[in-house]
Amino acid sequence: MIGLIVGVVALVIDSGILGGVSGLLALAAGLAAHTAETRAAISEARVDEVRSEMEHSRLEIAGLRSSMTEAQERVERSEGTIAELMANQPVPISPGEMAGIHDPADTRMLADPETNLFSEAYFRVALDARIASARRHLRPVAVALLEVVEGPADGPATAADPLKVTGSIRQTLRDADTACRMTDGSFALILEDTPENGAVWTVERVRRNLTSRHGQHTLWAGVACYPAHAFSTDELLDQAQLALEAAREWKQDRIEIATAD
Repeated sequence: MIGLIVGVVALVIDSGILGGVSGLLALAAGLAAHTAETRAAISEARVDEVRSEMEHSRLEIAGLRSSMTEAQERVERSEGTIAELMANQPVPISPGEMAGIHDPADTRMLADPETNLFSEAYFRVALDARIASARRHLRPVAVALLEVVEGPADGPATAADPLKVTGSIRQTLRDADTACRMTDGSFALILEDTPENGAVWTVERVRRNLTSRHGQHTLWAGVACYPAHAFSTDELLDQAQLALEAAREWKQDRIEIATAD
């Protein structure tokens, strides 16, 4: 605009100098316009480049998320496979507990053939040893008797698959604990250095593991502890059995604790 005005003035007064100034101003305006256009083109190219990089990053993130999801699914499948394999693995027998079994015929009956858990015969020998050890070291020992059915107790419930229950027990118990299958199909747990509240929480974890992995099941349990409820093996088992019978009276999951005489 300034170059145009100067050009008009130069034309009016017939001044060659003003005409030259007008041309220089027009040239400067052209250079400025070209520079602005070039900068705009460069900025647009940079914006396109940034957008391309962002899209590439988004695709990479989506690929990583997909890979993580697949890896997580593989881990979950592996955990389920490991749990099933663990359910079929034999449980080691400590030398001290083996020493309490004198009849060679008993050693062939230490494991339940269906679940590979310890048998009822081994359970009684192991409980004697654990109570004797607890008496020497002044530590508690808990016994939990479990009965499990598949489905709701007030509906068409059927006996639970013992392998499913075994898998949940193995995933929950510590190495120091002992799990057994009784002759009537129920399960018995010996929980080392565990008071009654710890025993109740262990049984509850078994129940949650079972229902989360295999659907609705109903679990009844009776818990008794040495020395809170009894001082001998027979008394402790009697107390746990009475607690289990009290739990069976309920139409839903129930864990009953023995009462001290």
